[in-house]
Amino acid sequence: MPIILLILIPFTAGLISFFIKNDYFRRGLIIISSGIHIALTCSVWFKQPPPLLNGYFALDDTGILFLTITSVLFFGASLYGISYLSDEKRVIEKQSTYHRHASVEATFTGCFLLFFSTMTIVIVSQDLAVLWVAIEATTLASAPLIYFHRTKRSLEATWKYLLICSVGIALALLGIFFLAVANTADHGNMLLPRILEHAGNLNISWLKAAFLLFFVGYGTKMGLAPFHTWLPDAHSEAPSVVSALLSGALLNCAFLGILRSYQICYAAGLGSFCQEIFIFFGLLSVLFAAIFILGQTDYKRMLAYSSVEHMGIIALGIGLGGKAVFAALIGMLGHSLTKAGLFFVAGNILSYYRTKKISDIHGLISGKIRTSAILWIIGFLLITGTPPSGIFIGKFIILKEALLHGNYIAVLIFLAALSLVFIGMSRIVISMTQGVPNKNTDTATDWQNAFFRLCPSAIFFILVIVMGIYLPNWLTQIIETTAKKLGGF
Repeated sequence: MPIILLILIPFTAGLISFFIKNDYFRRGLIIISSGIHIALTCSVWFKQPPPLLNGYFALDDTGILFLTITSVLFFGASLYGISYLSDEKRVIEKQSTYHRHASVEATFTGCFLLFFSTMTIVIVSQDLAVLWVAIEATTLASAPLIYFHRTKRSLEATWKYLLICSVGIALALLGIFFLAVANTADHGNMLLPRILEHAGNLNISWLKAAFLLFFVGYGTKMGLAPFHTWLPDAHSEAPSVVSALLSGALLNCAFLGILRSYQICYAAGLGSFCQEIFIFFGLLSVLFAAIFILGQTDYKRMLAYSSVEHMGIIALGIGLGGKAVFAALIGMLGHSLTKAGLFFVAGNILSYYRTKKISDIHGLISGKIRTSAILWIIGFLLITGTPPSGIFIGKFIILKEALLHGNYIAVLIFLAALSLVFIGMSRIVISMTQGVPNKNTDTATDWQNAFFRLCPSAIFFILVIVMGIYLPNWLTQIIETTAKKLGGF
């Protein structure tokens, strides 16, 4: 029962939102849906729900971990979003385009909730074909969110997102066909538990080809270089509350698609074959991100490239195996919380200054949005792996495992890239927070709802810091169980 409710509650609320004219009712629906969802998510930790529809939908330990991250992020985004939408309405009312905004906000709210529902379907899907459909649905549901501001740049970003991700998803579909051919002994059954039971009977050549297609296809949606080209534009042009979910939750859903296929390959004895691919593209992603962060002039694009970096770190951890798999999952959790919080803060800065240009923003720490400036600095320190934080723990273990395995070239590339990222991001953060505050700010910005614009980021950052000091047993156990399924320990 909880599984169907996890899917249907945001889905139904999303459909209803398209027809509600009152702004406050729509926003209330977001809060109610996210509150019920996170309550149901907490319940599955105490009692794992039974499979649904003959096992097509089920929650294993991996699914519970990913579901918890997604639900927590969406709840924080819901709190932030009601204030964000209120501020956007105030700005557009000044432009005498309120009726247009009312229609846009209804579309935004509906797609926002549908996006949440489709991500939930990705996580609970045990059939790889259903998972593929759900990942494609996340693309369709999130595209209107990127186009929220109705500008030429947001339209370009939306089309690039649709085009590139659709090509990637098409390759993943081809991977499903190849996997079906490899699984002829079970008549092409796509249920993950059934495939794992008969993994030893799969055709190895077809399985290798299938994994490559899954990796490139879902890796495009995950933001791994060089398939990441949609990501900087989409994250930059989307509203900050959407950027937080794209980076913190959607990339994880695509990563889950890769992990499901990797589970099959690992069970079939192709662990080393897949790990080499993870290591290569992981290091390539970290390098790409480091190079592009150095010359960034847009602070939201900087955060986008930081996501590319962290997806690379996660892939590297999976590729190294052993305890590095555990570290990759810890890093994924830390990245999701920290990056969502940073995008929320970026939204505060953008609402106040009405610009994404780094060169136009100075003196945040001594200006009127000092609290956001402090959170901006804390978020920067956390995302770059400054201890204590869960991200630091993840990076440190990955580095240690690489040294123990004798991957010295990987260690050098990894350390060099991390150093470049820190230099590039610190230059940007220092230039934005220090100096004389700008005088051409939007002093009329409504900060009466400042609590909801600041609290989610603060809570997320606190959680990441606590992860660097203490990991509760219940969280450690489920991460370890997931890591063992992926060749860890």
